[in-house]
Amino acid sequence: MAYSATIVADSVSEQGHRLTTIEVTFPRLILAEFNTHRVFSRNSASSRAIPFAKQVERIVRDPFIPIYWGVSRSGMQATQELDETAQETAKMEWLRARGAAVAHAMVLNDLRLHKQLINRILEPYMWHTVIVTATEWDNFFALRANPDAQPEIRVAAEMMQAALAASKPQKLSAGHWHLPLIQDDEREWAVAHPDEAIKVSAGRCARVSYLTHDGKRDHSKDIELYMRLTSSGHMSPLEHVARPMTTAELKKGEWSGNFRGWHQHRKDVLHEENFAEVEKT
Repeated sequence: MAYSATIVADSVSEQGHRLTTIEVTFPRLILAEFNTHRVFSRNSASSRAIPFAKQVERIVRDPFIPIYWGVSRSGMQATQELDETAQETAKMEWLRARGAAVAHAMVLNDLRLHKQLINRILEPYMWHTVIVTATEWDNFFALRANPDAQPEIRVAAEMMQAALAASKPQKLSAGHWHLPLIQDDEREWAVAHPDEAIKVSAGRCARVSYLTHDGKRDHSKDIELYMRLTSSGHMSPLEHVARPMTTAELKKGEWSGNFRGWHQHRKDVLHEENFAEVEKT
C-alpha cells in the first residue's frame, strides 16, 4: 500500500451544498490526529478485525516507513532532517523494530492470544484506509495541508485536497441519495431500488470496500451487514449515505449531524443517538 486519496462519491444539492466521500490511505500512526476532526464521518478497518496472518503478511511485504527523518529538538515540529548516513541507520533500526514486533506478535499468536491485542503491537508499521464523508473541509486543510503539520498527515491532506479540487460533483435533487461505493454499473439498479441501495452503500462503508471480505460483490451480504449494524447500535456507517435537505428542512436549520445541507440516513433510525434506548424497546 501507499498514500492515496480517491473520490468515491461527490454530490452537490440544488442549494449548492457539496457532500464528498473520499477513500484515503495513510500510516496508521496518524489515525488519532485524523480522528480529531469532528466534522468528518469516517469508517476504517479495525486492527481488531483483520486476521493476524494477513496483517503480518502486509507488514512484512509493505511496512509503513517514515518519509521524513527529523532531527530531535524542542517543540512539536522537526525543522531539519538527519544527514543521509543517519537516515539510512534510522531506517534500518525502524525495520529492525518492525521485525521484532512481528516476532513478538507471532509468539503471542502461538499462545492463542486474540488478534484484538496482538495486532496492536503491529500498528506503528501499518497502512490504514479510511472512508471519510464531509461537507466541511476548509479547517482540515488549513491545519493539515500545512508546513507545520506532521509530514505523514500533510501528505495525505494534500492528496485529499487535490482530489477534491479535481472532482466535479454530481447535482442531486431532493429525494435522491449520495451513495458511496455504489459502482457505475449499479446506478440504474440503485435508482430503481433506493431502499436497498441505501443499505448496500452503508454496509460497504462499514467494510470500507464495495467487495465482501471474500472478494465478492454481494448485495445480500451488504444488506445483512447493514442489519447487523443497526441492530447492534453501530450507526456510524449510516452517516455516509445522505440526501439533500428539503427547503422546509433547511428553514429549520442547515445541519443534520455533522453535515450542512444534507440529511444523514443515520437520522432515519429510531434512537440512533442512544443504543441504550434501543435495548429497552
